[in-house]
Amino acid sequence: MSGRLPDARVRVPVSLMRWESLTFLHWPCRPDDIAPLLPDGLVPDVVDGAAWVAVTPFLLRDLRAPGLPSPPPWSRVVEVNVRTYVRHPASGTDGLWFLTLLCSRAAVVAGLRSIGLPYRRAQGAVRDAAGLTTYAARGAAGGALRATVVPGGRVAPDRWLDSVTGRWNAYTQRAGRLWRVPVDHAAWPLHAAGVTELDTDLLTWCGLPAPSGAPHVTWSPGVDVRIGAPRLLPR
Repeated sequence: MSGRLPDARVRVPVSLMRWESLTFLHWPCRPDDIAPLLPDGLVPDVVDGAAWVAVTPFLLRDLRAPGLPSPPPWSRVVEVNVRTYVRHPASGTDGLWFLTLLCSRAAVVAGLRSIGLPYRRAQGAVRDAAGLTTYAARGAAGGALRATVVPGGRVAPDRWLDSVTGRWNAYTQRAGRLWRVPVDHAAWPLHAAGVTELDTDLLTWCGLPAPSGAPHVTWSPGVDVRIGAPRLLPR
């Protein structure tokens, strides 16, 4: 279940990677706005009285199979995902549902679409300099993000932040069935952050209402990640 640390470790990973220079941009949503975008079997997870959606840009580093080096094209990949938080009542688990994922490497897009994740080819860049992290991404079929983030000091974990950042399952749909992909990493080192530039149409591109108000912003230097084998969920 969600929380600062996973309640089940990934003992035998199928892939390893690092998520680096990552920003969480969170907005509250009505559950009724999220529900139509979910497959049968998943329901919105309400945290502190709201459903939540996040735009999360970062660098995907050193994507590889256990025991092998990262292929050079996979050693530095720009990714931007649009994610929401869900529950699967039939199994009693919670986790993430991705509304879209922009990715700068065609081979990564092809490989991860094969397990049901909605990856799309995009151009993108992430740059850390002068105390700022800047992101730019544009999907080949639409959807874009430009953001400049100013990381601040470390923040103490709280229940809401642990719930939305500590998600240990990602759900996918393949061949008409739902699958659960387990995720394992250390507790996020989280920093407060501000945004000096933010321009994105990704939420409306995914079918959500335009966000109202500024997002809740959290930045992290990153974590090393272990991904487990997909597991078929009960109907």
